[in-house]
Amino acid sequence: MSENNGNLLTVNDLRTYFQTEDGVVKAVDGISFELKKGETLGIVGESGSGKSVSNLSVMRLIPEPPGKIVSGDILFDGIDVRRLSDEEVRNIRGKRIAMIFQDPMTSLNPFLKISTQLMEVTQIHLGHSREQAYDHALEMLRKVNIPAPEKRIDGYPHEFSGGMRQRVMIAMALSCEPELLIADEPTTALDVTIQAQILELIKGLRTELGTSVILITHDLGVVAGMTDKIIVMYAGKIFESAPTKELFAKPANPYTKGLLKSVPDPAHEHGEPLYQIPGLPPDVANLPPGCPFAERCDRAEEICEREFPPFVQINENHHSLCHFAKEVHASSGGE
Repeated sequence: MSENNGNLLTVNDLRTYFQTEDGVVKAVDGISFELKKGETLGIVGESGSGKSVSNLSVMRLIPEPPGKIVSGDILFDGIDVRRLSDEEVRNIRGKRIAMIFQDPMTSLNPFLKISTQLMEVTQIHLGHSREQAYDHALEMLRKVNIPAPEKRIDGYPHEFSGGMRQRVMIAMALSCEPELLIADEPTTALDVTIQAQILELIKGLRTELGTSVILITHDLGVVAGMTDKIIVMYAGKIFESAPTKELFAKPANPYTKGLLKSVPDPAHEHGEPLYQIPGLPPDVANLPPGCPFAERCDRAEEICEREFPPFVQINENHHSLCHFAKEVHASSGGE
């Protein structure tokens, strides 16, 4: 048991690599962050930036091979998750740490009734009898606003809409009242109305249960009203970390500014093209020696292509991986 300094989760210098035919892919390359009890952290970035892999590492769900957590500390409530046996991890996973996966259709077993899948969680972790587990599953479906849960509980996943399947996944994740909930793109492929309902649901349950939440998304608009602080990831690195309001008001990284500019604005001029960051994310198996974002960055200078940028401290809680972080921060003004 280690000192946790009031943090529920402390990740320090985490590196998760994958062996591929093209070489070693450094999917997560030296990230560190902390999460306090009851706090909500947003992790944002384009696809392939390392968001999901970092949290699968926390859950110890990296497939070995080809993946491997190469180094770093993952301390959950003072327990070093990396040093636990597989059985000890299984006792934490699902009970104290739960995850809502990106695609509920591939996460739910198509051959099993919803009731069976919900009951399994509490039978394993809470020792429920079959009857107790069924009643608890019914209660959880009510909690996540599934209409007529008594009729729906014995249905199969294909009989539910995308939004309803996502609610079932949330019910499953929250069945044991976990201390940490990791939501990986929980609103992907859902229409805007259902997105809002799912986010409100997570927000309400967080308030009710005091659960800490990590919300992974590529959409900065999703995390705006949901999180206390945000980490921006790119090419397996943390490019910026700051309290949510501060990051939106005065970003200190050109990549963050690009993501913020990419969020559609209701006041957008009709006929004017929407902004998008030029170019494509880099090949993480063959990263350049300098800043991985340099090729796409409108602020880049010669030093950016030659030298890897420092992690600059803007203030106590705001850091940015950029040679010109302070200048970018100074020139920002509520993008």
